[in-house]
Amino acid sequence: MVDLAVDIAGVRLKNPIMPASGTFSEELADIFDLERLGAHVTKTITRGWRDGNPTPRVCEVGGSMLNSIGIPSKGIGYFVDKVIPFYRAYETPLVVSISGNTADEFATLCSEVSVDGVAAIEVNISCPNIEEDGKAFAIRPSSTYEVMRRLRKATSLPLWAKLTPNTGETPDVARAAEEGGADALVVANTVLAMAIDIRSRRPKLGNLMGGLSGPSLKPIALRMAYQCARATRIPVIGCGGISTVEDVLEYLIAGASAVQVGTATFINPTVMPAIIDGLAAYLEAEGLASVRELIGTVIDEEQGENVVFMEAAP
Repeated sequence: MVDLAVDIAGVRLKNPIMPASGTFSEELADIFDLERLGAHVTKTITRGWRDGNPTPRVCEVGGSMLNSIGIPSKGIGYFVDKVIPFYRAYETPLVVSISGNTADEFATLCSEVSVDGVAAIEVNISCPNIEEDGKAFAIRPSSTYEVMRRLRKATSLPLWAKLTPNTGETPDVARAAEEGGADALVVANTVLAMAIDIRSRRPKLGNLMGGLSGPSLKPIALRMAYQCARATRIPVIGCGGISTVEDVLEYLIAGASAVQVGTATFINPTVMPAIIDGLAAYLEAEGLASVRELIGTVIDEEQGENVVFMEAAP
């Protein structure tokens, strides 16, 4: 038997596989045992009711997915009363994803979801910040630091900062999140993208642009995970284009301590349990006793040796 357990800032996961926010719901309990997952990650919630973006909200582009869902939400009251009780029936840690338009709104929501049954809070700082002309918090180190500092004061729970690939300052943003109080980094959200119907000459999404996810995103998110693992001393959770065991292994070797699976679940709802089984089989075949032996073992050609970026907790 191999040991798949990892520790993400004090949250112990039985394995490093979990869903990406927005791609997982309670209905999947009818398809496979949700207790098998390393963690449960909820759809991103907002403090108040939110309808989401105009339709169409999703389209396929080159084997990947473009979406502009717009974070529809029934608000914090419904979430605390109806959703969290469902997950309390599981031993698997619950990670709640939250979004806000301002630092104050983020901090208030963070405090309100810090209730019994929640193991960690994933803060979607990839969303628009109306205090900076609609630019995402995680576009700049300064706004990243400020929002994380406010969030850190609002809760004692572990904070996972979800970063955006739509920045040219990835290492600086990662360090700013860590300095502001993030306990882990989720790398990364979707890439801003667009598709046009050549017959109607109209954008394929009702909101004109959306986020690109799936296989096309993986090389970008993998690069970011590598950079963030080098730039910080907190755990990195890889996210973007993961659909196979090989994808997971790339992220782990690059320096991620765990991964999130998103778009692949829409194609194959049982992909996460299959990946868990495949990961265990790979470790056994390689003679590795623990998944932690893989984390951060990418060979840096400049140094000519394996470079371990952080100590993986037992």
